[in-house]
Amino acid sequence: MPTISVGSAKIPYRVTGEGPVLVLVHGTGPNAEIQFGHLLERFAGNTVVVPDLSGTEPVIDDGAPLTVERLAEQVLAVIDDLGADQVDLAGFSLGSPVAVAVAARRPEVVRRLVLVAGWDLASADEYQRNMFRVWRRLADLDDDAFGRYSTFTGFSHGFLNTIGREQVEAIVPNLKPTPNLIRQIDLCQTLDVRELLPQVRAQTLVVGLADDATVPVAASGRLHAAIPGSQYQEVASGHVVPLEQPDAFVAAIRDFIQAA
Repeated sequence: MPTISVGSAKIPYRVTGEGPVLVLVHGTGPNAEIQFGHLLERFAGNTVVVPDLSGTEPVIDDGAPLTVERLAEQVLAVIDDLGADQVDLAGFSLGSPVAVAVAARRPEVVRRLVLVAGWDLASADEYQRNMFRVWRRLADLDDDAFGRYSTFTGFSHGFLNTIGREQVEAIVPNLKPTPNLIRQIDLCQTLDVRELLPQVRAQTLVVGLADDATVPVAASGRLHAAIPGSQYQEVASGHVVPLEQPDAFVAAIRDFIQAA
């Protein structure tokens, strides 16, 4: 797996497949492999590039607070390291505002842009502002409560009942408030990409999640309204759509980037 230095960070990235380059930008969580690893072979006809950015466990950096600009710089460094003139770019959750920053900063590099479960400013929505605030507070108070809160806000009501109690209880202890995860949550609370949205020139698809208890679907509506000429699609899923509804996640991205 290639690894590049970007400032103080050592950024690893995985490359699979052949064809036009698709870069997947992960959301809040331990690493990109958990979020996307099971899906990579399903993007047939593409070279799929999956970097781990600062705030994930594989990345060694200075531990400083995260910014959208810093993470976007890391994505761009990976693209430059590939030698790709132009890529399709898909961001999930926290990866969406990062992808917005990439597309706004280097419009010539991004051909098509897909934003899944993204947002512009958490404090613009009272539900989302309070959701992130409680999540962050639980990180300081109770690991078990943090894991349970992460589980029931990360997945839809129907999905949790479908997988059943044994699997739910297996998920909870894997969602621990590590220092890196706390850095990501702090960024989720404070990031603001509103001024960047009108600067996006790539053909853009915004995907909202109807059953999302982490990022309200209205946040995707705000992205769609602010990005010139963007398209909008809605998927019936909780927040962690790559795991809850992988077919819909793959299809939304693949169909958009492969459309004539």
